[in-house]
Amino acid sequence: MSKDAVPSVQAASRTDVAQMPADAGDAGYSKDLKPRHVNMIAIGGAIGTGLFLGAGGRLHTAGPALALAYLVCGIFAFFVVRALGELVLYRPSSGSFVSYAREFLGEKGAYVAGWMYFLNWSTTGIADITAIALYTHYWSLFTDIPQWTLALIALAVVLTVNLISVKMFGEMEFWFAIIKVATLVGFMLIGIFLLATQHDVGGGTPGPSVITDNGGLLPHGAMPVVLVMQGVIFAYAALELVGVAAGETAEPEKVVPRAVNSIMWRVGLFYVGSVVLLALLLPGSVYSADESPFVTVLSKIGIPAAGDVMNLVVLTAAMSSLNSGLYSTGRILRSMAAAGSAPRFTARMNRSQVPYGGILLTCAVCVLGVGLNYLMPSQAFEIVLNIASLGVISTWVIIMVCHLVFVRRAREGLVARPFFRLRFSPATEITTIAFLLACLGMMWNDPEVGRRTLLLIPVIAVLLVAGWFGVRRQVDRTADRELTGLTD
Repeated sequence: MSKDAVPSVQAASRTDVAQMPADAGDAGYSKDLKPRHVNMIAIGGAIGTGLFLGAGGRLHTAGPALALAYLVCGIFAFFVVRALGELVLYRPSSGSFVSYAREFLGEKGAYVAGWMYFLNWSTTGIADITAIALYTHYWSLFTDIPQWTLALIALAVVLTVNLISVKMFGEMEFWFAIIKVATLVGFMLIGIFLLATQHDVGGGTPGPSVITDNGGLLPHGAMPVVLVMQGVIFAYAALELVGVAAGETAEPEKVVPRAVNSIMWRVGLFYVGSVVLLALLLPGSVYSADESPFVTVLSKIGIPAAGDVMNLVVLTAAMSSLNSGLYSTGRILRSMAAAGSAPRFTARMNRSQVPYGGILLTCAVCVLGVGLNYLMPSQAFEIVLNIASLGVISTWVIIMVCHLVFVRRAREGLVARPFFRLRFSPATEITTIAFLLACLGMMWNDPEVGRRTLLLIPVIAVLLVAGWFGVRRQVDRTADRELTGLTD
C-alpha cells in the first residue's frame, strides 16, 4: 500500500466508526414513531391508574392537601424527564438511560439500571394484568371467568400488538391516551359546571366550604400527606418512556423538547386540577380506595352508567401501562444484551424490527403473575406494586446521577450540552435525588407493606451482585470484540 493511500484508508475507517451507533443495541430499529405518537406517549405516561383509581384512597387519607403532594412530586418528575430529554438530544438511543449509564457510569451502572428497570416493569406488568382482570370482573358478563384467565387473555392481546410493529404500538398508545385525556377533560368540565351553578352534590353545596367545613387542607395533619408521596411518585412512573421512544422517531431533536415541556402543564392541569376539583365537590372522607373518585362524584349527581364508563377508562389505563412496559423493556434489554449483561436471545429482532426476545422475557415474568393471580387473587396487586416502586425510584435516581456526570464532563470540555437543558445543575439533580430517597425512606412508616418492601432491598442487592459475577466475563468479551473491531 502506498503512503498516499494510508490517509484515505484512515479517513474511511473514521467514517465507518462515525456511522456506527454509539450503542450497539441501537442498530436495526425503524423510525416509525410519529410526533403525535411520542406526544401521546408522554401524556399516557403522565396519566394512569394512579390518578383514575389511586386518588380516591389518597384523598381519604391525606385530604385536599393531596393536590400539593401531586404538584411537588410532579415538579420533581419534570426535573427527571427534563434531564433525560437533554441526554436524548445529546445522543438519541432506544437503550435510553441504560445506554447513558453505560457511557457515564460504566457497564456496572448500566447493568444495575437495566435490571432495576426490568424489575419495575415486569412487576408493574403483573399489577396491570391483575388490575385488568379485577376491572373486567366489574361487569356481570365476565364474573364467572377466573381472574387468572382474564389476566392471561389481556397479556396475550397486548403482547400480540407489541410484536407486530412499533407503529402499531404507537397507534395503540395514541388512542389509549386520547381516551384518558377526553375522560379527564369531560370530568373537569362537569366539575366546573357543578361549581359554577352550585349544583347539589351528594346532599351538599360544592365550593371552598366543602374544604373549610371538613377539617381544612390538612384534616388529618401533615404526616399523611408526607406518607402518600411515595404512592404519588409511582403515579408518575412511565414518564421516562419519552426517552426510550426517541430512539424510534425520525426527528428526536424536534419532537422530544416539545413532548417534555408539555408534561409540566399537563401535570398541573390534569393531576393537580382534578384533585382540586374533587376536593371542592365532596369531603375527602367520602372518597375511598375501593372506587374511582370520579365514579364517586358522578354517582352522587345521578349520572347513569358512570361506573361503567369510568371502569372502561381505568381498564384502558391499565392496558396502556402493560403495553408501555412490554415496549420499553424490550428496548432496554436489547441494549443490555448488546453489551453482554442480558441473555443473548433478548437482542433478537423480528422482521418488523421489534426486539421480540426482550418483550418475551418480560412477558414470561408476567405469566408468573398469572400464577400469582391464581394462588393469591386478593393480594397479588399490592405485593407487586410495592416491589415496582423500588424500580421506579432507582431508575429516576440513576437518570439524575447520569446527568450530573454528563454536565461535569461538559464543563471539562469532553462533551457538548445541547440547547435543551436542565437548569441549575448540580443543585437540581442533588435536590431531586434527595427527595426520591426520602420518598423511599417514608415507606418504613408503613409496617404492613412499605417496611416489608424496604426489607427486600438487601435481597435484590444480593441478586444483582450474584448476577454481575455471572455476566461479567461475557461483558468483558463483548467489550474486547468491539475494541478489536474498531482497531482492525
